[in-house]
Amino acid sequence: MDLLNTLVDKGLRRELPTREEALAVLATSDDDVLDVVAAAGKVRRHWFGRRVKLNYLVNLKSGLCPEDCSYCSQRLGSTTGILKYTWLKPDQASKAAAAGLAGGAKRVCLVASGRGPTDRDVDRVSETIKAIKDQNEGVEVCACLGLLSDGQAERLREAGADAYNHNLNTSEATYGDITTTHTYADRVDTVSKAHAAGLSACSGLIAGMGESDEDLVDVVFSLRELDPDSVPVNFLIPVEGTPLGKEWNLTPQRCLRILAMVRFVCPDVEVRIAGGREVHLRTMQPLALNLANSIFLGDYLTTEGQAGKADLEMIADAGFEVEGAGEITLPEHRATAGAGGCGSHAEAGCGSHAEAGCGSGCGSHEGGPVCGTAAAAAPAGEPRTDLVAVRRRGAGTDLAPNA
Repeated sequence: MDLLNTLVDKGLRRELPTREEALAVLATSDDDVLDVVAAAGKVRRHWFGRRVKLNYLVNLKSGLCPEDCSYCSQRLGSTTGILKYTWLKPDQASKAAAAGLAGGAKRVCLVASGRGPTDRDVDRVSETIKAIKDQNEGVEVCACLGLLSDGQAERLREAGADAYNHNLNTSEATYGDITTTHTYADRVDTVSKAHAAGLSACSGLIAGMGESDEDLVDVVFSLRELDPDSVPVNFLIPVEGTPLGKEWNLTPQRCLRILAMVRFVCPDVEVRIAGGREVHLRTMQPLALNLANSIFLGDYLTTEGQAGKADLEMIADAGFEVEGAGEITLPEHRATAGAGGCGSHAEAGCGSHAEAGCGSGCGSHEGGPVCGTAAAAAPAGEPRTDLVAVRRRGAGTDLAPNA
């Protein structure tokens, strides 16, 4: 297929595909999905080999959020029955993190629900970062606390944070349809603050909220322009009691096409399969490892994930290997530059768009027109409510975590 050969060539050169090419990936048929995976897999292996980075979520504060994000079980007025608790103490959070690290994770993502942290909250998280790093040499820590005020990113960096996550989630044009209590521009501003403070920026999307192919391409092109080091791809977990609890728009093949499109647009970036892989990819999860080089281990913020042991077995059976703590995730040109590669170089051919869980989306999580015309939402997949379970173990409970 000429399209795929072109995209592989561009991916190996870090050259931005055209919007029409990105849309065409999403418009390929189910019959061609293995060809799409094989092509994007060449790009993934060129930049990341067969390594899979493991990340582990610790929900520092669950529920009690004043924001109204339609996809989120922690939202204002939620009736989802999730765990609700205020801030974990540093030793509690460190103990929770240790379980994930023992399971092979090299990055711990510290997440708290809410619009954004107060200065006291930044102090709390700073103490937690110190506790985790004092007990675990070489661990990476990513914070995800919502919208940042001036100076807070710098304080987190000084406390030892390596990265900050704040997802764009969806296109600018449709952002107001899923959230009204803050804006898309607010999210872009927070990612920019993290970048400017020297933190590794982590920003991604949520697929499956009824968006069009155009919306998916818009948000991924915007992410390329923002130049995060890692892009988590969440697949909506339709939790009963949320406004999007009835949205079942994804099939395993659709998910694979989305991941392939992200890989082609951001070839040398850590693409992470985040929330919802078990619900929507199901038995095709191992194929997705040919597209993404990073996953979350175990449970998510408010819902249960695949057993940690099963994650490790899946990686090994698919012919991949867990990335070691001493290995550098990013390609040398990105790791040494601190920023750059997916969108910041002139030769990368940046496109026309200027421009990341908590209630802000860090792991909470066919076919269509090609030539720039709006595509219809993907046909609904079969609801698999049996695969959606509220988390009742790990952080905030007395039960052992899944890691």
